Amino acid sequence: MASKINPEMYLVEDIASPPAKKPSRDGFGKALVELGEQNPNIWVMTADVSESTRTHWFAEKFPERFIQVGVSEQNMAGVAAGIASCGKTVFISAYGVFSPGRNWDQVRVSICYNDVPVHLHGSHTGVTVGPDGASHQALEDIAITRVLPNMTVIVPSDLEEARKATLEASKLGHPSYMRTAREKMPLFTTIGTPFKIGEANPLREGDDMAIFACGSQVYESLLAAEALEKEGISCAVVNFHTIKPIDRASVVYWAKKTGLIMSVEEHQVHGGLGSAIAEILSEEYPCHLIRHGIYDQFCQSGEPLELLKEYSLDANGIIRYAKSAFSKKKR
Repeated sequence: MASKINPEMYLVEDIASPPAKKPSRDGFGKALVELGEQNPNIWVMTADVSESTRTHWFAEKFPERFIQVGVSEQNMAGVAAGIASCGKTVFISAYGVFSPGRNWDQVRVSICYNDVPVHLHGSHTGVTVGPDGASHQALEDIAITRVLPNMTVIVPSDLEEARKATLEASKLGHPSYMRTAREKMPLFTTIGTPFKIGEANPLREGDDMAIFACGSQVYESLLAAEALEKEGISCAVVNFHTIKPIDRASVVYWAKKTGLIMSVEEHQVHGGLGSAIAEILSEEYPCHLIRHGIYDQFCQSGEPLELLKEYSLDANGIIRYAKSAFSKKKR
């Protein structure tokens, strides 16, 4: 059963005005340096985007354990699998549309089939890539990775959680995929915020409905829940940072408690967090579920925050969908 926590212990004091905005990819880069200092068997690879993915911080300190493969994501996956088979733990990093997008076959056969400790980092995911447009907006990466055997899938909500996720992934001994964002987003969790792969974090209690969110949508969902509370809708917010293995017990707990679940993700609604939740509910405790995300489309080019608003993935958009779902529950 999901544990009850005091959000004030784990979130910044004023959730509406966090002290800083930083890209979650920075947390990945910082963690790599920590790991490099602790473990001589940590290796890092990238495909011509070291600064963009923040792997250049590791490269500057540990050049002998860093490999720049150039624009060849498929080759990167194969080389990483070979290094990992020699007893190393390898992190490979690129834009999400190219890894795991372009090299999915190599990830499947060389990494997952051999079950070696290669950890994929997909940076620049979601619509918050912004002006780069549809060709660079990874909106299918959760779907194509969670289907792979032996693969763990993690979607951290901010820089601090990305740092923790990277550290924890290094201990798995199996493949993993973590997606982060390019855009600076609110840093709203703290060092004390719990993080364990496979365990969802309830960040806000509620009785009328529960929002299950991941990535940048966790913060927006917290803002939405505060506004909904003022309108008489008691809304829980649960951070599902791990998509696979998903916290089945938490899904069932909140379904039983509220009878209404809303999933929110910066990803296609097909195959992502919402689909994973639907699978559990259909098997264990059917209840009303609203899946909110990108609805089977390629998205426009634009400024990141404008795009969140355009596709109703900001707090106001989440409020509209939540109120609609709640009105149906009442009827």
